[in-house]
Amino acid sequence: MKEPHLVLGLGELLWDVLPEGPRLGGAPANFTVMAGRLGNHAVLLSRIGRDDLGRMALDRLEPLPVNTSSVETDPVHETGRVTVYFESGQPRYTIHQQAAWDFLELSDEWVRLAERADALCFGSLAQRSSEARQTIQTLAAQTSSKCIRVFDVNLRAPFYSGEVIQESLELATVMKMNDVEVPLVLGLLGLPGGDAVESDPPNADAERRGAERLLSEFPNLQMVAVTRGDRGSILVTRNEWHEHPGLPVKVADTIGAGDAFTAAMTHYLLRGADLATLNEAGNRWGGWVASQTGAMPPLADQVRVEIEAAIGW
Repeated sequence: MKEPHLVLGLGELLWDVLPEGPRLGGAPANFTVMAGRLGNHAVLLSRIGRDDLGRMALDRLEPLPVNTSSVETDPVHETGRVTVYFESGQPRYTIHQQAAWDFLELSDEWVRLAERADALCFGSLAQRSSEARQTIQTLAAQTSSKCIRVFDVNLRAPFYSGEVIQESLELATVMKMNDVEVPLVLGLLGLPGGDAVESDPPNADAERRGAERLLSEFPNLQMVAVTRGDRGSILVTRNEWHEHPGLPVKVADTIGAGDAFTAAMTHYLLRGADLATLNEAGNRWGGWVASQTGAMPPLADQVRVEIEAAIGW
């Protein structure tokens, strides 16, 4: 039997503090849990405080298929927190600063994992501090040429810059962003086309051209994924593109849906699936998370079997 792929999620582990109470999250953590649920050897690389929230985070992750043995403990800084509120059903965030994950440290153990990794997912938010930024970019550079390096754009004002996006895209082989982020990314990089993407209704052709522009600008980049909420998603490579119309979903909340899309896309990409399958898998799993409450909802075996059958690969 073939060994599971080694998939690393690198960056923030934090608590989303919602009106109804705290929920564990952070894009890399959400990604890693879903990658583990899909059958990979999923390892979370993050940092928590020596506090109750840190202990609660590890307790919450313990029954899930994610390896937390490499999560660092910070003796000084607190476990990350985000205050979440909703406007028109969409989450808005206040991300508290000086969190433990702002101080990710490069360790020999992390380097060894990176050298063996089949896929690594990292984002822009965790690079808001110079310490974590250096650790993330150094670790991404330590991976092998065969490693799928997924840069998951998560623009949370004021924690992003054109410089971080450019440096990350120089390291990435796959980029994922949502439709709102496309014009922002193009603008931050000084690339043309952002105005067309911002049209209302959003212009799928402009989104595709924006993705093609990024592929032409960054030679290591092999695929750009644009998620579009209930309008589905677009995947673009240098040779082809595929648009998925989306699936009808009764949304509970959208927290973690994009991370589930990224994990499912990565899982099937590791297995050599075509763009249509990657899109179907991303929309199926992203839609399922959106239909549930929270980013790491319980997953029944029957639900997994039904979704895998629907993907049909």
